[in-house]
Amino acid sequence: MILIVGLGNPGQKYEKNRHNVGFMAVDRIAADHGFGPWRARFQGDAAEGRLGDLRITLLRPGTFMNLSGQSVGEAMRYLKLSPDAVIVLHDELDLAPGKVRLKTGGGHAGHNGLRSIHQHIGEDYRRLRIGIGHPGHKDRVAGYVLSDFAKAEEAGLDDLLRGISDGAAALAAEADAPFMNAVAARTAPARNSGTGGPRPPASKPATEASKPANTGPAATTEAPATPAPESFADRLRALGEKFR
Repeated sequence: MILIVGLGNPGQKYEKNRHNVGFMAVDRIAADHGFGPWRARFQGDAAEGRLGDLRITLLRPGTFMNLSGQSVGEAMRYLKLSPDAVIVLHDELDLAPGKVRLKTGGGHAGHNGLRSIHQHIGEDYRRLRIGIGHPGHKDRVAGYVLSDFAKAEEAGLDDLLRGISDGAAALAAEADAPFMNAVAARTAPARNSGTGGPRPPASKPATEASKPANTGPAATTEAPATPAPESFADRLRALGEKFR
């Protein structure tokens, strides 16, 4: 059994916030992989299903971000899991939008959800860090993470969530390279074969000296020669011949 936790804040007000990208990711996994319905459990919502050969419980804590550890700790104890069977999906300011990184253990880097989880289960759990970018100054962070993704970001966000879902079985099985490949296939698809190489230089128009010589009547572009005009004497001779 693996517990996959998406972090976010409950309620319609927050559902499209950058801080809720963890919720978005587990929602996509549940929908794409035929998980059972979400049910109120473990101070949040849980859904059960399978990814490959592994039984999975998905969890969205309902305790708000800074108390996420209460929900995660309760689920882990009930399911009799150790921290290394827990995977937490969360937003990451220090990664550009569309980027993801996997990590096991280590500090919480000021993330309130991770801070709470550390307090309840320790730090030896796995994390999927989902990049949302940084607003540029620490004073703007709170407003930034609690704001919705911009319209211009929605297509890229959808590709990223699809990639995470595509690679979910690999994520659960700790197959990190196949998981990252699945994400990359959605967020940075390979170019069509035959179009990725350098283009040949454009050919220059042929100069008069380089043009091939005409080889027959069909190739000629010259107008036929115009006959010289008749002289007055020629016209007189022609009249004489006519009336002879």
